[in-house]
Amino acid sequence: MDIIKVASKSRSTAVAGAIAGVIRGSGRADVQAIGAGAVNQAVKAVAIARGYLALDGLDVISIPSFVEVDIDGQERTAIRIVVEPR
Repeated sequence: MDIIKVASKSRSTAVAGAIAGVIRGSGRADVQAIGAGAVNQAVKAVAIARGYLALDGLDVISIPSFVEVDIDGQERTAIRIVVEPR
């Protein structure tokens, strides 16, 4: 499964549409963000996606966690949010 990577400049509505599309297709979405601005956009996107999916009768939950990722040889801590139906 692909990870939806969110940046601080990402549009939250566009990310929400991607989350909703992935959940409709495969039943689960992984969203990843590094940095305060990116995490802010990711959390807003999850909230918006809940609304999009509620119109389809889906109630989703989010499960946040920390993950270590390698970027250009450096270890960075990211937030990963798993979004799946309740």
